[in-house]
Parts: sequence; C-alpha cells; structure tokens
Amino acid sequence: MSEIIFLVEPSLEGGYFGRALGHSIIAEADTWDELKAAIQDAVRCHFEEGERPTMVRLRAVREEVVPV
Repeated sequence: MSEIIFLVEPSLEGGYFGRALGHSIIAEADTWDELKAAIQDAVRCHFEEGERPTMVRLRAVREEVVPV
C-alpha cells in the first residue's frame, strides 16, 4: 500500500477530526499541525513497520449552507 487517505472535518468542539478511508483509524486535535502529527502517530501504531503506507493524503471536508 503506497498511501492512505484521511477525510478531515472541523470538530464540533473546535479543532479537527480525521478518519481514514478503508481503515479504522481516527485522530483529532486542536490545530491542523497537531492533527497531522496525531495522524502520523496513529498510522504508525495501526500498521506494522513493513506494511505502513509511504504517504498520507489529507482531504479537508467543509460543509456550508448558503441561503438563496
């Protein structure tokens, strides 16, 4: 596996929440930089060293309602 994709959304409590697609890995943090570090740590913990992806892709999801 060469990469893993995380969907990242703003958390209701503030900060960010990320979840991996196709894997049961989640991470949350107060800042974007802290989230990146938390995701790196979660991926390292989830996979054995020889099975880890070489790259993590973060996809930011922002939902907004606009009145018309």
